[in-house]
Amino acid sequence: MLKMKQEVSPEKVRKDAEEYYRGGFFCCEAVMASIRDNFELDVPKEVIAMSSGMSVGAGRSGCMCGALNGGILALGMIFGRTEQGGPQDPKVVKCMELTNELHTWFRTENGKKSVCCRVLTKEFDMGKGEHKEQCIRFTGMCAWKVADIIIRECGLKNLDEAA
Repeated sequence: MLKMKQEVSPEKVRKDAEEYYRGGFFCCEAVMASIRDNFELDVPKEVIAMSSGMSVGAGRSGCMCGALNGGILALGMIFGRTEQGGPQDPKVVKCMELTNELHTWFRTENGKKSVCCRVLTKEFDMGKGEHKEQCIRFTGMCAWKVADIIIRECGLKNLDEAA
């Protein structure tokens, strides 16, 4: 298990992810950067670079939402495995459960009942950047939910909850 900060604000994770997007990262990179920074994870900045290609539905293909991809990568970074253990390995089973939770939550909470970038942005002219505010919001949502899951699963203190 990675060493991490013991007290985190999911709301700050959300806001930071949104600001990272506004500042020049894509959705996926913004989620990864916000999780890395807010949890003070001892992982290289290259984890952000690793997520670069997953943005805009994976290399601008319009497939799965990049913000969701970032959340999945972040969950894998914390709960995933590095050793071969087969499909029943408890570590990978747990990681898959948490990933499914994020996927299902995002599909419901984004109001469009989809995780497909093309579907989520179909009413926007991507070339004109009309999608940006919605995608910033989705980026914040995914970062917030990932932080919430990490806090819950690792028994950390949620700074947003009243004492």
